[in-house]
Amino acid sequence: MAAPLTLILILAVTIRAALYRSNLADLIAERVEVVSPLTAWKRVVEGLALLDLGVSPYSGDVFHETPLIIYLFHFVVDYAEITFMLADVITAVALYTAVKDYNKQVFKRQKFALEANRYPLDCLELIRTPKEMYYIPLKVATFYLLNPFTILSCVAKSTCALNNAVIALFFLSTIKGNVLLSAIFLAVATYQSIYPLSLCAPAMLYFMQRQYIPVNFRRASFWWFLTQYAFIYLGSLSVIVGLSFFLLGSWDYLHSVYGFILSVPDLTPNIGLFWYFFAEMFEHFRLFFLFVFQINVFFYTVPLSIKLKDHPVFLMFMQLAVISIFKSYPTVGDVALYLAFIPVWSHLHRFLRNIFLVACVLLACSALFPVLWHLWIYAGSANSNFYYAITLLFNVAQILLVSDYFYAFLRREHHLSYGLYLKKKDGSEATLVLK
Repeated sequence: MAAPLTLILILAVTIRAALYRSNLADLIAERVEVVSPLTAWKRVVEGLALLDLGVSPYSGDVFHETPLIIYLFHFVVDYAEITFMLADVITAVALYTAVKDYNKQVFKRQKFALEANRYPLDCLELIRTPKEMYYIPLKVATFYLLNPFTILSCVAKSTCALNNAVIALFFLSTIKGNVLLSAIFLAVATYQSIYPLSLCAPAMLYFMQRQYIPVNFRRASFWWFLTQYAFIYLGSLSVIVGLSFFLLGSWDYLHSVYGFILSVPDLTPNIGLFWYFFAEMFEHFRLFFLFVFQINVFFYTVPLSIKLKDHPVFLMFMQLAVISIFKSYPTVGDVALYLAFIPVWSHLHRFLRNIFLVACVLLACSALFPVLWHLWIYAGSANSNFYYAITLLFNVAQILLVSDYFYAFLRREHHLSYGLYLKKKDGSEATLVLK
């Protein structure tokens, strides 16, 4: 498997290197679907220029990345292209390794369940085989590296690529069972953009499942592990925040980074839901609706964690999708990260209801983004309503995609417990309904 992965890595790096040297690089770097006010490379360059002049990069309203990012590029700015390509390679290899280990665990649990006769006889066709699982890690790496969204983010030098690398390392550490590294990488991801905080739930559920700790509020072992993970996570986050203060000598970055993410002052169009809504919003309603919009990312964590407490990896996939849809400044790089997990759930395809329609809508929206932008900004024959309509459709398609996988996952689990061919009391075929 190492040889095909190496070929994919070489191909991915070659495509990126060729695009860096083409005339398209500058055009891609300006696309609002690919970069945001948070992740745009030109803003990082502006911040570096201010830093070199001895001025705080947060003194204006241009730079909104974290201090560690700007100090990282302070040393490697001449090798920025290599840095972003390396970030994509690290993400792909981390996902490949993590999924490979996860599949081994799934197969082992499945084997024990078969030996214990836990599955009804008529659902044996739903059992996953080693042959079909063998190429899944390679497919995941391919889906990430050769996804046009990922390529565009890398060529635009969007710092979203670095965020994805940190989340991929967090995922790998979690699957490997390393509590310390998992909490540290999650702290770094939270430090970068706040929203990965919601990944705490699936990580802790996974570790408790791995260590046979029951999710029971009356058990001391449950609270002891919760305290341990929270202590490492909060301790790591405090150290990173303190290090940022030490580098800058002020707390200005807190408002410029986290205040910017939460208050959404820059309404530059993007593929998210915030910009148009708040551009049309009466000012005295703004605070209330900011709270309503921002809480979406975290609101679904509790019900999803309750429903999927025995399936933390699928919960992590759901949370990544929710973050990419409901965050304040999303880009296509965020979408690419959770789409890379699609091959992991290839066994659910027989239960998906709208996958063809959703795939067509996502492809059509991706093609229409630049068209409607050109009609609005350059040709003047359209307005912001046209662009926001395609943005809204894109997000609705993502929601349908995620909910379809959620339905398919729950349906398969139900069949594994009660049988594939369900009958009503009168002998007719039963229909499952997701409630």
